[in-house]
Amino acid sequence: MYRTVGEFVSALERSGELRRVAAQVSPLQEIAAITDRVSGSAAPNPGSETSRRNDPRFAHLGGSALLFENVEGSEIPVLINAYGSYRRAEMALGCGNDQRGFEAIADRLAELVKPQPPRGLGEAVRKLRSLAPLLRTPPRLVRTGACQQVVVTDPDLRRLPLLRCWPLDGDLAGVGWPAGVNAEVPGVDGSPEFVRGFRGRYVTFAGVHTIHADEAGDARPASHNIGMYRVQMLGPRHMAMHWHMHHDGAAHWRSWTRLGRRMPVAIALGGESVLPYAATAPLPPGLSELLLAGLLHGRGIELVGARTVPLRVPANAEIVIEGYVSHEAGGIGWDPRQTREPLGPGAAVEGPFGDHTGFYSMPDRYPVLEVTAVTHRRNPVFPATIVGLPPQEDYYLGKATERIFLPLLRTLIPDIEDYDLPLFGAFHNAAFVKVRKAYPLHARRVMHAIWGAGQMSWTKNIVVVDDADPHDHAGVLDAVARRCGPARDIERVHGPLDILDHAAPRLASGTKIGFDATARVPGEDIDGEPLAPEPAAPTSEASRALLARVGSIAGVVEAALPVRGWLFVRARKQAAGDGRRVIEALRHALPLPPYVIVVGESVGLSTLDEPLFHWCANADAGRDGVLLPGPTLAFDATPKVPGDEHAGQGVREWPPILSFDDATQALIDRRWGEYALPPAPARAGFVSPSDRGLDG
Repeated sequence: MYRTVGEFVSALERSGELRRVAAQVSPLQEIAAITDRVSGSAAPNPGSETSRRNDPRFAHLGGSALLFENVEGSEIPVLINAYGSYRRAEMALGCGNDQRGFEAIADRLAELVKPQPPRGLGEAVRKLRSLAPLLRTPPRLVRTGACQQVVVTDPDLRRLPLLRCWPLDGDLAGVGWPAGVNAEVPGVDGSPEFVRGFRGRYVTFAGVHTIHADEAGDARPASHNIGMYRVQMLGPRHMAMHWHMHHDGAAHWRSWTRLGRRMPVAIALGGESVLPYAATAPLPPGLSELLLAGLLHGRGIELVGARTVPLRVPANAEIVIEGYVSHEAGGIGWDPRQTREPLGPGAAVEGPFGDHTGFYSMPDRYPVLEVTAVTHRRNPVFPATIVGLPPQEDYYLGKATERIFLPLLRTLIPDIEDYDLPLFGAFHNAAFVKVRKAYPLHARRVMHAIWGAGQMSWTKNIVVVDDADPHDHAGVLDAVARRCGPARDIERVHGPLDILDHAAPRLASGTKIGFDATARVPGEDIDGEPLAPEPAAPTSEASRALLARVGSIAGVVEAALPVRGWLFVRARKQAAGDGRRVIEALRHALPLPPYVIVVGESVGLSTLDEPLFHWCANADAGRDGVLLPGPTLAFDATPKVPGDEHAGQGVREWPPILSFDDATQALIDRRWGEYALPPAPARAGFVSPSDRGLDG
């Protein structure tokens, strides 16, 4: 781990993990588009043995960290993709020299969370030694910090190299919203010059520091929280603060609104290399990210008093943006096209924003942040990231959480042996879980325990296995096909979902589904469905005949059987209901495998990940699942439009999928030699840029 961004950059450069770009580049898509290409290429060095074992298909990716030294419109260089490979993320968290990688940190946490009392003096001494690092983890208050070498109390955010990553970021009209909806918001700059040069520019890789209103004035507030939330520039001194309703930062804001007081906020970029990870870690409410950061760093994080807000900030940060968030803003779910309710004071419409889901998150109402100061080092570096179709930089931080928090998850759910958050699930959309099965319907108990376990509760699709490797995705799908009867072994529940799940029929709520792919035992015959032996694998002749039958259905473009028991169908969608019509037509193509996924025409079927990504992103099990004779469970995973409502489950506004515009791609192609980077062809992620809705 490293004390400053400068130390981390030096270490990355010595290790061959960093590339400097001296050519002048634009913060408007160009930096993001370069990074997107680089992150899809091979990383300079492999990560740990455990990273390669647990993620065999993607562990080699990530490209290089990039330091853009000459950013148009700013004197501050931009560091991006610094955590964007297993090797670099392991270096940042202090386990880069341990072949156990993130599991070395998990082993340390496991020692700390063991509930058993010591059984003798020797064991007690060992326990005390394991707890000794906790004495060094609390934050340390210091009188001065490098983050305040320069203090600007009349700040202009336009001098910072905030990025516009994707073409429609901040473009309200581009997603069908009124362009002038923020025109009356104080501090918002709607001039053509600002819109041209600063529309949709965000802080994307910073720790947002907040405290609960009840602890205002406390020297060491226990509620001190660090969250990684995006923040959109609206004008020279005003920003829109985006946080999900479930997050601690939003809970803190609600505590200030109840008192009728604006909330102090500090946005810290840089500092100790463990801080960005700590800000993303799914800690229980009330457990400070600063304690986790101190534990990972080996000593407490140094904090210094902010200059214009009553908060402590990381003394070793590169840049700190201080200010106050309005307490007057109304809640989310506001759409001027559907309501006469005014936007209201203290609020602005934030977004759209190209998100880690691979789609734009759509605009909504969020509170306004008024900036009171910007402090920074004399020669700061601006950390940034791009999120989008995986894998991006956040993928490796998510994989760190998968490994590091396994001991804590086992403490909550001791039945779990291991788990995997597959790349195609974009974190919250899928989890493969391995358990030690001991009794009938054990897997169902684990599913419900996960759906009640902190941030794991947002998981949309859970597969539970008992003798398959959860990191072998094809093997898990094979276990589902063999053991999970669609009419008997599926668990559907209604509950909260990630606020970014556009397929949910209602904002942040919908249907979650669990697949019990464990070995059947007596007592698991449910709803009159008796236990049955595992089906035999289909012959190659039967598979060819099935593909021919499906291929002859009107609207079907292609069909594939990439793994046993799973049929992927690429269908032409030109009107509402086309996806479901293809599913209904499959009744004439019987017999079918147990599971069918119907996707849009532009989705490739050559890999497992692309259709599964669209299934996770575009389907709600309560609206889009259809049980066919066999039994077969089919999912309509095509993009939805008005008219695709079913079973009382609605369809919300469908977002565009992320892609760079042709002009940006042409610019990158033309200038690639100037960047002095290794060849890295443009990547479309999992999808074609044309898949923005109907495939007409």
